[in-house]
Amino acid sequence: MTGTLTVTDATVTYRLPGRRTLTAVDGVGFSLAPGEVLGLVGESGCGKSTLARAVCGLEPLASGTIDFDGETIGRLGLRRRAKRLQRIQMVFQNPYASLNPRRRVGPQLEDALAIAGPDASSVRELLDDVGMDPESAALYPHQFSGGQRQRIAIARAMGTRPDVLIGDEPIASLDASLQARVATLMREVALKNGASLLFISHDLAVVRVIADRVAVMQAGRIVEEGLIAEVWDHPSNAYTQRLLAAIPLADGLGTLPAA
Repeated sequence: MTGTLTVTDATVTYRLPGRRTLTAVDGVGFSLAPGEVLGLVGESGCGKSTLARAVCGLEPLASGTIDFDGETIGRLGLRRRAKRLQRIQMVFQNPYASLNPRRRVGPQLEDALAIAGPDASSVRELLDDVGMDPESAALYPHQFSGGQRQRIAIARAMGTRPDVLIGDEPIASLDASLQARVATLMREVALKNGASLLFISHDLAVVRVIADRVAVMQAGRIVEEGLIAEVWDHPSNAYTQRLLAAIPLADGLGTLPAA
């Protein structure tokens, strides 16, 4: 797999009543190389999820560009997205909302495999990658726990054989004891398949475990970026320093329990 994701001066704005404008993402730039894990962190409302949706084409840019493997990503319209851009996949915060409750797991995974083409894995292989029994294919999403549903959502995203996997607060709805396990699983599955991972979270303790680099976002802007150890040990921005000082050690970071 190949392809670098490059975000350049990306700005996303929303119109408010009274002709006011809210700038949710303000001139953000970063790059994500193949096989790399970048953690994007910041408090709720800082623009992380908006940026993730823009990368996937779900939010239009007011200015700036987002390019993948030399091709500009535009807003996802009514037409089917170009196959090259289907190589960017997102795992959302709520796995029950993102999975179709009226369809069994197997057919939902088969839909993803259809995008991958002749080199696709099998439903059994996808479930095995995320630690699920093959019998899970015959069940419905409501028959699983939250952690299991998120595993299935990861399997579905990886079934397309993406080059870029985006986790938009994928552990926020899980019990604390499961958060580190699912985050680590996302890293393992992505890198096993040669994909890069953009992991978005307000939980710096988990990001520290799985990321190679970290970007800290405040009020729509990236205020600090660097290798995870450098930012953690020598934060240069006052906002980053406050975030690091405030976090407890996440449950499960020592011994990771099964989800």
